[in-house]
Amino acid sequence: MKTIGYAAHSSDAHMVPYHFERRALRNNDVAIEILYSGICHSDLHTVNGDWGPQPYPLVPGHEIVGQVIETGPDVTGYKVGDKVAVGCMVDSCQQCDQCHNHEEQYCRNGMTPTYGAPDRISGEITQGGYSKHIVVREEFVLRVPDALDMPRVAPILCAGITTYSPLKTWNVKQGSRVGVIGLGGLGHMAVKLAAAMGAEVTVISRSNAKAEEAKSSGATGMLVSTDAEAMKKATASFDLILDTVPVKHNVDTYTPLLDIDGTLVIVGQVGPLEESMTIPLIMGRRRVAGSLIGGIKETQEVLDFCAEHNIHPECQMINADEINDAYAHLKKGDIAHRFVIDMASLSL
Repeated sequence: MKTIGYAAHSSDAHMVPYHFERRALRNNDVAIEILYSGICHSDLHTVNGDWGPQPYPLVPGHEIVGQVIETGPDVTGYKVGDKVAVGCMVDSCQQCDQCHNHEEQYCRNGMTPTYGAPDRISGEITQGGYSKHIVVREEFVLRVPDALDMPRVAPILCAGITTYSPLKTWNVKQGSRVGVIGLGGLGHMAVKLAAAMGAEVTVISRSNAKAEEAKSSGATGMLVSTDAEAMKKATASFDLILDTVPVKHNVDTYTPLLDIDGTLVIVGQVGPLEESMTIPLIMGRRRVAGSLIGGIKETQEVLDFCAEHNIHPECQMINADEINDAYAHLKKGDIAHRFVIDMASLSL
């Protein structure tokens, strides 16, 4: 299948139009016309080579929403015209204990990311959602509930599941005290989801510049991390903190905010953290943990949860030729929303 996308050809992350071929459908494949594709901060890190060398040319994008245009003969769950989505992975071994436990992201044999990795069968490099079409095996296709607004669904596939999964894992419920560090793409979804679960949510930020955005997303409080007095007063006041900061930082600033047995979960930074002290952990039986997206079953669950609670990410729609401008904003970290590419702006 001939298609077009936007690709990076080197680590300068400058995206340009790119014509390429999608694979012919296998028996269990679904072909999708991509209508909307979200831009994630990890796209920027990946194409920049921040996480290691990349197999350029590379088409990023793992927040994909579209409609089915063709199915393989063995596909039973989808038909032409269905509203569907694809997230951060497109395959796994389907045989190990983790796959059987619906946690394909932790596949013992390695899950296949939506872009930048060898296809499990052919070995060709997967290409992502900044394109007009994608072909994905049926087990990794998700259904978009009718109650959701299609143009605003895409960020749920990464920002949504990345924050929903730890909220579920650490049993956030009515009355839970949740802190969210940072109010970007991940952070604002964390606030919305935790608030819908009944939690008391506080945004933790270096300034109160995003106080209105925090409140409108469902936060009941704003804690300024550069205010030493306020931080001292907030000691031991959270059961769970989601750390969405996507760069190297020091968690010592935040661990004293956890109550006894509280957990800080890192969902933003992939890579090194600054050297930290164990004293706040030891003195409060506190924990620092990590979490990677979620499995397919849980990703469908967050889509359904968002439909039930009328939760939509804050999105700014852009045309494909504005991708590089969006990347420039991501580098500055000055937005509390997600950029979403309207693929109608990209013609073959």
